[in-house]
Amino acid sequence: MNNKNKGTVRNTLYYVLILLAMVMVVYFFLGNGNSQTPEIEYSKFVQQLKNGDIKEFKIQPANGVYRITGEYAEEQSIENNNGLSVLGSTQASTTRFTTIILPNDSTLENITSVARENGIATVIAEESTSGIWVSLLVSFLPLVIFIFFFYMMMSQQGGGGGGGGGRGVMNFGKSKAKEADKKDVKVRFSDVAGAEEEKQELVEVVEFLKDPRRFVALGARIPAGVLLEGPPGTGKTLLAKAVAGEAGVPFYSISGSDFVEMFVGVGASRVRDLFETAKKNAPAIIFIDEIDAVGRQRGAGMGGGHDEREQTLNQLLVEMDGFGGNEGVIVIAATNRSDVLDPALLRPGRFDRQILVGRPDVKGREAILRVHARNKPLAQDVDLKIVAQQTPGFAGAELENVLNEAALVAARRNKKQIDASDIDEAQDRVIAGPAKKDRAINKKEREMIAYHEAGHTICGLVLSRARFVHKVTIIPRGRAGGYMIALPKEDQFLHTKEDMFEQIVGLLGGRVAEEVFFNVQSTGASNDFEQATALARSMVTEYGMSDLGPVQYEGNHQVFVGRDYGQTKAYSEQVAFEIDQEVRKILISAHDKAREIIEAHREKNELIAQKLLEFETLDAKAIKALFETGEMPADFNADEFPSERVQSYEEAKRALEEKDAQKQVEEQHEVEEEKKEADDSVE
Repeated sequence: MNNKNKGTVRNTLYYVLILLAMVMVVYFFLGNGNSQTPEIEYSKFVQQLKNGDIKEFKIQPANGVYRITGEYAEEQSIENNNGLSVLGSTQASTTRFTTIILPNDSTLENITSVARENGIATVIAEESTSGIWVSLLVSFLPLVIFIFFFYMMMSQQGGGGGGGGGRGVMNFGKSKAKEADKKDVKVRFSDVAGAEEEKQELVEVVEFLKDPRRFVALGARIPAGVLLEGPPGTGKTLLAKAVAGEAGVPFYSISGSDFVEMFVGVGASRVRDLFETAKKNAPAIIFIDEIDAVGRQRGAGMGGGHDEREQTLNQLLVEMDGFGGNEGVIVIAATNRSDVLDPALLRPGRFDRQILVGRPDVKGREAILRVHARNKPLAQDVDLKIVAQQTPGFAGAELENVLNEAALVAARRNKKQIDASDIDEAQDRVIAGPAKKDRAINKKEREMIAYHEAGHTICGLVLSRARFVHKVTIIPRGRAGGYMIALPKEDQFLHTKEDMFEQIVGLLGGRVAEEVFFNVQSTGASNDFEQATALARSMVTEYGMSDLGPVQYEGNHQVFVGRDYGQTKAYSEQVAFEIDQEVRKILISAHDKAREIIEAHREKNELIAQKLLEFETLDAKAIKALFETGEMPADFNADEFPSERVQSYEEAKRALEEKDAQKQVEEQHEVEEEKKEADDSVE
C-alpha cells in the first residue's frame, strides 16, 4: 500500500507541474493577458494625453513600477511589437493601450495635471496580488521543474522503486536482501532427503536461535556462521530454504553477486546495512548464496585498481567477528568452490562449521527419489531401490531430473503411469542425451560402432571385479554413436590401483576391438582416450600409484587463476618427462591387456556385436546370457525400449491428431448415451 500511495502522490505532482508549465507558456506567449492591448512608449502616451486623444486611463502599481492602461477616444493605428514578437512588428487598430512609468512623484504629478487640464478621467488602483504570484511563479517554476525531473530520473535508475531495498540510485548502498515470508517458503526438513547429518547440524542451529537457554547453560557459544560446501546440485540452497521454512526467526537471503556494483564501496555499504537490519531483528539468520562471488582470496587480482570485492570481503569479515561483535545473527553461506575462499573467512569465530554436502550414497539416493516421486504415479514394476543402484554419482538435482524426464517420456507415450522402461529411457537421456535414431549412418560405420561397443562390453564382463555391465546400445545419443554403461556393484569411496587400471582397460576395449576386427583406428575412441588419460595421470600425479613413488606432484583442486597464475610447477622438467613416461606406460599396458582379453573372447565379441546390429540395445540379462551360453534369453523383449524407435515429426503429429479425433468421438458417444438415458428416465 505504501508503494501505491507513493506512486499516486508522484503522479499527482507530475500532472500539477505539467499544468503549471502550460500556464507559464501561456503567460509568456500571451503577454500577461494583454495580447489585445498594445504597449506604447511613455513619451507617446504624454503626447496623446496633451492632444486629448485619450478618453480615460487607470494607474496601478505593479512589480516596482506604475502600469497605465487606458482607452482612446477614437480608434488608433499603432505599431504592435509585443506579444508574439517572434512574428515581427505588425500594424494594428485598437481603442486600448498600456504603458509603464517610473514610480516618482514628479512623473505622476505631470500626468495627473495634464489629465485634469484636458478633463480626462483618471483612476488610481492598488497593486494586484496576482501579479506577485505570477512573478514568483515565473521565477521559481523552472527550478521546481528541474528538481522534479532530476528526482524522477534518480528514482527510476536501477529498476525503479519496486522490489527490494537499494533499487534507486540514491539507495544503492542499501542491502538487496529480502526477508523470507513463511507463507511463501513451503520447503521443510522433511522435503530434504539423503542429507541426514547435514540436516541435524542445521536443526541444532535453528534450535539454538529458538531456545538458547539449554546451550548457554553449558557455556556453549552460538556459532557465527555455517558454510555449506559441495558439488552443484547436492541441495545446499534447498537446505537453506528448509532452514527458512523451519526457523521461527527472521531469515534474510541474498546472493553474493548482489553486493558487487560498479561503484567502489557499495558492496561494503550493503554488507553493513544487511547486518544492521538483522541485528535490529535478532535473533536472525542471513543466507548468502554463492559466497565465492565476494569471498575469494584477497590479493588474487589479475591487475587493475578495482578492489571493490576486497572491500566487501573486509566488511563481511568485520561484521561476522569484528570488534563490535555480532550477537544473535547467524550467517549461512553456500558455495561449490570453497578452495578459493579467503582463509580469514573460514576460521572459527566466523564460519565455525563447514558442512560438506556431498553426493548421496545409494541409501540417500533412494530417499531422494522417494521425495520426488510423491506426486508421480509409478507403475508396479518400478523399484526405486534399483533406480538408486543404477544412478551412482548422481546428485539430488540429477535424480529429480531423471524422474521428471521419466514423467515426460511417459506422457509422450500416452501412459497413465510411469513404468520401468520410462525411467530407463530417462536415465539414458540424462546421461547421454535424447536418442537420434533418425541419424543417417552407413552400414560400415554401424558395424564398427557395434564391434566397438562390444569390445567395451567384453572387457567389462571379464574384468568384473568392481563393476558390472548394465546396458549396451548402438543408438546414437548426443555426440556418442553408441555407449556401454558399467555400474559399480556397490558405492565405493576408495578405489584401488587395480580398480582404476580395470577402468582404463575397459575404456580402451573399444579401440582394441576396431584394431582386431577391422584393422583400423577411428575417431570414435577420442572420448575414451580423454577419460583413460585423465585416470592414468591422476594415478601418477595425485595417488602415487606408479614407479615414481608416493609423491603428489599435482593437487586435485580446481585451478583458481588469481592464485595459480604464474606459479611454476612444483617439479622439474625431468620429473615432468618421467610423469609422461609413466602415464604412457599405464595406457600401453592397459591397451595390451584389452587386446589380450578380446583376442581370447573373439567369438563372443563378434556374437554380441551381431546381436547389437540386430536388436540395437541389450540389457544386462541379455549380455550375460550371450557371454555365458551364446544364446539370447527366452524372455528377451525386443520392444522393451520403445522410445528408441523414433518417429518423425510428421508421424508424431499424425498420431496426436488421430488421438484427439478418437477422444472427440468418445466424448460425443458419452454425450449421446447420457441423453438417451435421460430420455428413457422421462418416459
